[in-house]
Amino acid sequence: MSPPSRRLQTKPVITCLKTFLISYSLIFWFTGVILLAVGVWGKVSLEAYLSLASKESTNAPYVLIGTGAIIVIFGLFGCFATCRGSPWMLKLYAMFLTLVFLAELVAGVSGFVFRHEIKDKMGKAFKNAVKHYNSTDSISTAVDTIQRTLHCCGVKNYTDWIDTAYFKEKGIPASCCKDSSNCTRDPEKAGQEVYTTGCFSLVTNVMEANLGIIAGISFGIAFFQVIGIFLACCLSRYITNNQYEMV
Repeated sequence: MSPPSRRLQTKPVITCLKTFLISYSLIFWFTGVILLAVGVWGKVSLEAYLSLASKESTNAPYVLIGTGAIIVIFGLFGCFATCRGSPWMLKLYAMFLTLVFLAELVAGVSGFVFRHEIKDKMGKAFKNAVKHYNSTDSISTAVDTIQRTLHCCGVKNYTDWIDTAYFKEKGIPASCCKDSSNCTRDPEKAGQEVYTTGCFSLVTNVMEANLGIIAGISFGIAFFQVIGIFLACCLSRYITNNQYEMV
């Protein structure tokens, strides 16, 4: 056992580490709450956009909700482990933070490296959705939602609808019209009555314009986990080496 004088010198260090780790865990817990909120919002508001790319109901909101719930649980676990001063709990917390760090790092790198493939896949998905549009199924509803929200029409422009089966029967979808109550829905007569900008270019331009910001935020969040890993490991080592017991 270490001498009393050494334990007295070590106690302020452990107290300081505990304070920082608890503060970190609370921030980590708050990010989980944000992910939960974004997942619920995405399920309610953005499912149409996400289902367009996957051709069916997407699991992306559920992934966010599940990830947020796990982070909330482990954030609370980190606070408990820190207050309890349990070395094995702190090591388990550090292991979880390491897994989160690796997952976020891989996701960020993959998204950046394969951004062109992701863009091409989205373009093909949108073209396919326009081609098989029937105004009733979930994919068609997603197309209508995008066109109304972004004030756009078709993939490249409104003429993309000419070769579709829906156009031959009913003309351009009403979601392309600036004013659905006064719209011919015929590309040769539409003129100023339909949106002339393609939807795909609007979506990709926004994504590319904000790619640097998104990448910076993603890597910043990933390396934020390194702080927690360092604090948890240091606190666990100090407690183990000095046989520090919480009162």
